[in-house]
Amino acid sequence: MNRIFKATVLSQALLLALVAPTAFAQTTTPDGAFDAAPDPKQLDAVVVQGEIAYRNRTPDIEPVLSYDLEYFQRFEPSTVGDMVKRVPGAAFVGSDIMEYDGVQLRGLGGGYTQVLINGKKVPGAGDDRSFWVDRIPAEMVDRIEVLRSNSANRSGDAVAGAINIVLRDAYEFDGSYLRVGVNRWDDGEVNPTFGVVTSGEALGGRILAGVNMQDRYRAKTKRSDRYSDPSMDELVSWEDQREVKDGRDYSGNLSYTAEVGETGRLSIDGFYVKTDRDITEVSFEEEYDDGEVITSDVPGMATVDQKNWGVGAEYKFDMAGGTTELDVDYARFEDKTMETEEAHAYVDGEWDESEAERLDIDASDAETSFKLAHKRPFGTAVMEFGVDYRAKKREIDHAYYEFAADNEGDPVVYTPDTLVGSLIKETRVDPYLMFSGGFSVLTWEAGLRFETTDSDVESTQDGDTLRVSKDYSTLLPSLHLKWDLTDADRISLSLARSIKRPNFNELIPARLDGEYGDNDYIGNPNLDAETANGLDLGYEHRLGKRGVVGVNLFYRDISNLIELVNTGEPSDEMQGIWEDLVDDGEYASIEEAMAAEPAESWLYTSANVGDGKVYGVEFDLSTPLSSFGMDNTGVFMNYAYIKSDVSDFLGERRFNDQARSTFNVGFIQDLPTLAASFGLSYRKQGDAYNRIVGEEVTISYGDDLEAFVEKRFGTNVSLRLTASNLLDASKDEEFHKFNTVGDQLARDYDEYELETEYAGPSYQMVMRWAF
Repeated sequence: MNRIFKATVLSQALLLALVAPTAFAQTTTPDGAFDAAPDPKQLDAVVVQGEIAYRNRTPDIEPVLSYDLEYFQRFEPSTVGDMVKRVPGAAFVGSDIMEYDGVQLRGLGGGYTQVLINGKKVPGAGDDRSFWVDRIPAEMVDRIEVLRSNSANRSGDAVAGAINIVLRDAYEFDGSYLRVGVNRWDDGEVNPTFGVVTSGEALGGRILAGVNMQDRYRAKTKRSDRYSDPSMDELVSWEDQREVKDGRDYSGNLSYTAEVGETGRLSIDGFYVKTDRDITEVSFEEEYDDGEVITSDVPGMATVDQKNWGVGAEYKFDMAGGTTELDVDYARFEDKTMETEEAHAYVDGEWDESEAERLDIDASDAETSFKLAHKRPFGTAVMEFGVDYRAKKREIDHAYYEFAADNEGDPVVYTPDTLVGSLIKETRVDPYLMFSGGFSVLTWEAGLRFETTDSDVESTQDGDTLRVSKDYSTLLPSLHLKWDLTDADRISLSLARSIKRPNFNELIPARLDGEYGDNDYIGNPNLDAETANGLDLGYEHRLGKRGVVGVNLFYRDISNLIELVNTGEPSDEMQGIWEDLVDDGEYASIEEAMAAEPAESWLYTSANVGDGKVYGVEFDLSTPLSSFGMDNTGVFMNYAYIKSDVSDFLGERRFNDQARSTFNVGFIQDLPTLAASFGLSYRKQGDAYNRIVGEEVTISYGDDLEAFVEKRFGTNVSLRLTASNLLDASKDEEFHKFNTVGDQLARDYDEYELETEYAGPSYQMVMRWAF
């Protein structure tokens, strides 16, 4: 608590420094103060693009890549995930084919990548604290920013970097447009999409409002072949499955901006996204066991009802020779999901058994934040200081049900099995101080951020409740340097410390039977956060008036890594084996049984165990081919190569689920005389590997090819046809499965499985009309 007290005292001192002066500056305009309002961008320029859009070259001191919506729009992305997949170093490992939900910068797990909306944190669906970027429709977005390194005035939990989703706002846009489209999938399914955006002057300021509706449909086929070991000499079982995800997203955003007095500006914004989805699975399995053929019909179903919404207000005004900012934000995520799976088994054609399982998830995650900051001249530099306050409340209930039939054809009637509930509360008070300045060709930024976390975890399992509290703090320094060697050449260097808080499921002390092979798992609410010291060194060169090429080297040295460890306590299954041996009279006591039959499976937990390293190189190119006399041809390419080193219970490996590389390349050809254009985009993601107790998986994704053709009618209407997944990409997984760690070390297999899921191409026709 002493650390929290120190942070509170510092926060109060910053507050006094802000509110004590009462004289408002009328003419002072330090860096960051308001400029005159620019002319809003006309939305018809977004609808009917007169020229090809390229990656922006930003003036930020810290390394930032910025991409306007127009950069992605020709390929008609449906969601932010469809946009982000094209930026350097963005991978999606674990996502189903043709879906892009949990983004991973530098290939690190989703929890290492911070996702911001309008520069602010939002709660999400992932247990690893990740936000699924496919929840935000592309039509709500102004631009996507890739923040490669931390600054003191942003939350520090971004070890791999941050994705900032900047929504359209009334200050930047003017006009109205309508978007109407239809999607056709390879199985003949047809779905509509609709959106409208309008912006203009109202209520003494400017207002922008947008609504969007789109059907989300994915159909895929999956094949699994399971063998006794990797020699594939003995086929144990196989499974064919067809899965259909059929749903609809509703979304809207609202922005209001008004000038207040001579120096003030008030901004209010909000967004709402609702996802309704039905998932159906139909599987047929065939298993071979001692000469018997066991077939199973396995129907499955899930219903998903998720909501993301947030509202915020920001007020900036000149004060005491500087600029003061007040922010208040509230964001919430809600999830009500129901999953069921049945299995009807037949042995040599005769009914054997029918079983079913059901899981109900009721989750909510709410965050309330407040920010007070002040920026002012400090000699030849600019000083900024402030404090961020954030309160999070995450509550999840998992209710498990089961059914076993007595006779063939018995109706499924679920009975309660296990109820696991958790409540996590976190309170953060994060003061910061930073300076920036420069001279001639060199600009710099240096800062300190002191992040504190007060955490309370409550877990309930079948009526038993456990509460644990923990607090910790971390000092996060950062330094950014930028050299403009020439008007075209720039070198940047960033040194910054960052933090990754434990995954939510790692904190919950609920015991899960058989979570890893025969091994059990229990969370550890006493975990410390991981921290990382990072370096980014980049070079950027302007090509002509619109092109840019860049290369960036990065390194992260991560401490306090969280990995699975053996508690030394036997698993519940092992306890049951010993009890059965005693009940059968083979041993007189549990102690004798334990001595005669040593444990082979255990209770595992998460712990801070050591260090890890991540490093690699990122390259990006975005330019017209003007030097070849092809002003109307634009090319885009980026490539990231990533390596890492981690030690676990088996030795050295990469970070789990880290794609080795990502590669994007494409072109757009504009035909001005025909008022038309066309283009292609190709994407390839490298293999990823995951090793945990009882299982090792290699994940590979096939090549992804997209194309578009566009025709423009005057300055107000465009018609665009896009085609996705033209190469019928697949997701291929190779599983090595073991019952115990001893078996894993000895390579004594429980099962070796090859699984492939694939989907066909989809087509979209979209008409945009500006009015």
